[in-house]
Amino acid sequence: MKMTALQLNAEIYQAMGIISEDENLLSQAARYLKRLAAKKKDETLMSRQEFFAMLDRAEQGESHAMLPGEDLTHYLRRRGYDL
Repeated sequence: MKMTALQLNAEIYQAMGIISEDENLLSQAARYLKRLAAKKKDETLMSRQEFFAMLDRAEQGESHAMLPGEDLTHYLRRRGYDL
């Protein structure tokens, strides 16, 4: 039977409660969780080349700019927002 995230969280917190009085066990758990968390790939990371390629693609699309001396409220109204 596959456990849901809620069930897994409850199981983890229950186990933490059991070992919470033992500093050595808590230290071991913290080290293990850090190693485990390090394995999770950060999907927001990108190389320098990927970042600049993303900017280049964005510049090809539609863009909008504020007029000289224009405040944000006027700009948003000009873009069709009802403020």
